[in-house]
Amino acid sequence: MNRNIKKIAIVGPESTGKSTITAQLARHYETLWVPEYARYYCAALTEPCNLQDETNMFHGQVALEESILSIAEKDFIFCDTTFLTVKIWSDEVFGETPQVVLDALPCYHYDLYLLMDIDLPWQEDPLRDFPHKREHFMQVWHKELKALNAAYIVIGGQENRLDNAIAAVESLLLIK
Repeated sequence: MNRNIKKIAIVGPESTGKSTITAQLARHYETLWVPEYARYYCAALTEPCNLQDETNMFHGQVALEESILSIAEKDFIFCDTTFLTVKIWSDEVFGETPQVVLDALPCYHYDLYLLMDIDLPWQEDPLRDFPHKREHFMQVWHKELKALNAAYIVIGGQENRLDNAIAAVESLLLIK
């Protein structure tokens, strides 16, 4: 089936509720969502992450997204991050991004990005690394999304975060 399925990406710095909001939105709209491939990949690493691992995570995220798109029944899906995270992470940690990621960036379109704000308290997690750089990463996300000319909305709020995300999604879905 060849349909134009809208993709809504939930992105942002570490510990901003991306995975939680993605699952909640998918449940609310009764549609599919793409999990963050890097979380599973990094959990299985036995040595520090390297640039080849970043390339592997790029390929894994793309494959996972394409597999979910192939079985989607609704006109939209949610993506718990995108491979833009690989670029941001690679630039920060290694000072460079794998060329395959740079080449792919203009080829993958998302209809809307929900950029999760850093207004939630930090939650410790063995896969998180930069509790004191949240403001820095928030600025990096703004810069990268603007560089892509991406449509994005910052989603904040501790008590009403899901409601704010739903309102943003509704604004996209009404545009059709």
